[in-house]
Amino acid sequence: MRKNKIAGMVTALVLAAVMLTGCGSTAGNSNASQSAQAVTSVATQTTESSSTATTESAIAETAATQENATEAAAETQTGDTTAESGKTLVVYYSASGTTKRVATAIADATGADLYEITPVEPYTSDDLNWTNSSSRVSREHDDESLRDIALTEITPADWDSYDTVLIGYPIWWGIAAWPVDNFVKGNDFTGKTVIPFCTSSSSGLGDSGNLLEEMAGTGDWQEGHRFSSGASDADAADWVASLNLNE
Repeated sequence: MRKNKIAGMVTALVLAAVMLTGCGSTAGNSNASQSAQAVTSVATQTTESSSTATTESAIAETAATQENATEAAAETQTGDTTAESGKTLVVYYSASGTTKRVATAIADATGADLYEITPVEPYTSDDLNWTNSSSRVSREHDDESLRDIALTEITPADWDSYDTVLIGYPIWWGIAAWPVDNFVKGNDFTGKTVIPFCTSSSSGLGDSGNLLEEMAGTGDWQEGHRFSSGASDADAADWVASLNLNE
């Protein structure tokens, strides 16, 4: 629209110059011709200035649009990173189902993901009969070389996205059930807060958490907690509340 107006002005000025040329004398013709040339020059400069201004404006608008798009993309990427980090994982090994029940209650109370440590060769009830000196668990207790328990999987999916890891296990002869050992040894806990918990009918947590921390060699290990065999979901929820995980 602006260019059309300028073109109209130029046309009008040129016509005026022509009329002056037709009505004047020779000297007048010269003056009119010079005037027409001057008008044409001014009009041309005006058109060029307008075109330059329009181009510069378009470039500025394009640059601003690109800058806004870059900032929006950066904000989106930051949001995605935040959403993918800072999660909590409850890891557990359960021989008879007690630790699984408590771990599930803890995961429900924290809104955490749940991961089960599973031996390649699961323990049967006969294997767990610690009163039988020939049972699997008794033989593993007597011979530490037998405690290298192969697991179906060592590292959970999205392991790097978890900032807090709670590890649960039953107590065997005063220490963590040894299927947990290879999980702890096989993962990098750097940058993670690690909180152990155990289940037992009578034994306490003992040094089980400290021993696992030594095996891991990484991570910020916190004081653990012992749940009795008859612990309720409310007991698990109360303990979770005391941890202040969301602060």
